[in-house]
Amino acid sequence: MSAMFTEPDERVALREAVGKLAGKYGHEYVAKQARDGGKMTEMWLEMGRSGFLGVNIPEEHGGGGGGMADLAAVLEESAAAGAPLLMMVVSPAICGSIINRCGTPEQKERWLPGIADGTHLMAFGITEADAGSNSHNITTTATQDGDHYVLKGQKTYISGVDEAQSVLIVSRMKDASTGKLRPALFVVPTDAPGFSKQVIPMAWQAPEKQFTLFLDDVRVPATSLVGDPHSEDGGMWQLFAGLNPERIMGAAFSCGMARYALDKAVAYAKERSVWREAPIGAHQGIAHPLAKVKIELEQARLLWQKAAALYDAGDDFGAGEYANMAKYAGGEIACNATDVAVHTHGGNGLTVEYGLANMLVAARLGRIAPVSREMILNFVAMHTLGLPKSY
Repeated sequence: MSAMFTEPDERVALREAVGKLAGKYGHEYVAKQARDGGKMTEMWLEMGRSGFLGVNIPEEHGGGGGGMADLAAVLEESAAAGAPLLMMVVSPAICGSIINRCGTPEQKERWLPGIADGTHLMAFGITEADAGSNSHNITTTATQDGDHYVLKGQKTYISGVDEAQSVLIVSRMKDASTGKLRPALFVVPTDAPGFSKQVIPMAWQAPEKQFTLFLDDVRVPATSLVGDPHSEDGGMWQLFAGLNPERIMGAAFSCGMARYALDKAVAYAKERSVWREAPIGAHQGIAHPLAKVKIELEQARLLWQKAAALYDAGDDFGAGEYANMAKYAGGEIACNATDVAVHTHGGNGLTVEYGLANMLVAARLGRIAPVSREMILNFVAMHTLGLPKSY
């Protein structure tokens, strides 16, 4: 009888293969691309050719036929090798999941094969300056005009738009029967007339850039509408079909980052000696913080694995509950691990050579986006504990 908390042999083999490929590139490759204004295109396309980007996409659409747990394992391993691919959170996880679950057969045939092999990168545009990711306050609108829709509005902090061929834009559209505005999702080509972008300078170095988007009367054909905004739930289902994967993948990304930082710190603590012949790792002041990080890391990994298992089993509410918890735990451990790793290295931890200082800022992304830890606490308090809504 196998142990309850072991992964399937196929996923273990998948992790090993991804780690080997990502290890060819590693932190040095990512740092050089970020420093020189380059992209992760070479690694991205090799991951796609190897079948790793599309493990969650059905086989009939060019994918591996696996689930979110498999895709999250791919991202965790690439991050643990020092070469995380942020756009995996967006293109195959969010956009791929939404199109696969909500799209028409024609939309699946059109977009999923390219998403699976990496040749079509799709960004995701939900966040707005005055709304965050609160879909009820989104002001980007879509108006039907014959067999087209016209989109008007702005988005901010949208990742990787300069690399993407299209963006899945979250807008709001008036329901003809009720007059109420409901979420509506459209695939918008990045070269569409009226679509423009402006880079947002960020404090950390990364190949993936953040953008503000401007949609000035962008016309898209009716076939660009994904899902039914007039459904009973007002179009919310197709939106949340992508948000649970986003949180699961965010947690896996953060856990991979924490693994990378912890591995670097442990290796340094084993070889660095200062006051006596024994390495600094022999001191409890160094060893205990590293051990604490290891414990918290394994807790976070179990949470995202449970969330992914629930999602793959079709339990959207259960997946949402644990995806939020996993996202919280992942963000915390990424920050804690990078902080301890830098402190273990002392002054060396702040040098470019050791590659940890930039991670201090980057790790905080897991606490802030795509949903803040405070909003996750609100969710757990309200939906899990049954406390009154606080906002």
